[in-house]
Amino acid sequence: SQSSSLEKSYELPDGQVITIGNERFRAPEALFQPSVLGLESGGIHVTTFNSIMKCDVDVRKDLYGNIVMSGGTTMYPGISDRMQKEITALAPSSMKVKIIAPPERKYSVWIGGSILASLSTFQQMWISKQEYDESGPSIV
Repeated sequence: SQSSSLEKSYELPDGQVITIGNERFRAPEALFQPSVLGLESGGIHVTTFNSIMKCDVDVRKDLYGNIVMSGGTTMYPGISDRMQKEITALAPSSMKVKIIAPPERKYSVWIGGSILASLSTFQQMWISKQEYDESGPSIV
């Protein structure tokens, strides 16, 4: 039997082989089009763009030039190129957009958190549950 180029076979730990077709593309597409899951929100590109636009105009160039992909969800093949294309379409045409996708990005969030937690100055930034309960979200 001939399989489509969209299909890919995977062997599960129990030895069973499964074949996955266009689901391989539909799942990551939800990151850019949450509407495919019935969600009424912008994709990661829109959220990134909106976050940058809420920042001071003087730092936007640096932010557009240093968009870092991190976490296991960013391991999909081609996600960096897609993010580059989508952000470039939203950003002012004069803006240079650079997507940084380090190979270890699956663990970048954990690595960053562990580095931050190891800094002696980090303890000064902690907020106790009691402080949060007393002040609410504005304390952050």
